[in-house]
Amino acid sequence: MKTTKLSIVLILFIGLMSCTNKLSEAQKEQFLAKGKEVAAFTAESMLKEVGKNMQQGGVVQAVPFCNVQASHLTQDISNHYGVTIKRTSLKLRNEKNAPNARELEILNQYQDLVAQKGELKPIVEQNPDGSVQFYAPIKLMQKCTVCHGVVGETMTVQSDSIIKSLYPVDKAIGFKEGDLRGIWSITFPEKP
Repeated sequence: MKTTKLSIVLILFIGLMSCTNKLSEAQKEQFLAKGKEVAAFTAESMLKEVGKNMQQGGVVQAVPFCNVQASHLTQDISNHYGVTIKRTSLKLRNEKNAPNARELEILNQYQDLVAQKGELKPIVEQNPDGSVQFYAPIKLMQKCTVCHGVVGETMTVQSDSIIKSLYPVDKAIGFKEGDLRGIWSITFPEKP
């Protein structure tokens, strides 16, 4: 009898704990807004720095900047916001940015939506460890086609060679303006 009561209490406790780990709609909205803010600020900061390097020295200067400094810039912004910021894609330039299993699922969901002409919306969900994950699509801007576009159209063979000298297994080309380039994957340490 004691074992049965203990089992019931344990089941109720586990059920209660699993309910408290779920995000409320208000919390989801908070993380959605904050995720959009972090993603937008990171994108603006990166575009500003890449643009400055493009103006000063073109692809010859911008690609080495991305290779060495982009991760430092992202880390600084991550530290400022107290989050982990990652950009990943199905077509990687830097293998260090490879998607994990869940990011791969999200990327494939977005690809399916693109194929169906569906709307790509950010996603907020809670991870098993209590942290919160924000995913959002990254669409390619026209100015990004210089380094991520189609060789011979928006991207020169010389630019492709410069990129391949730093990223020998580069797959992040062949995009056109508006294409799904990848996703933001932003981790908030825990729910509020």
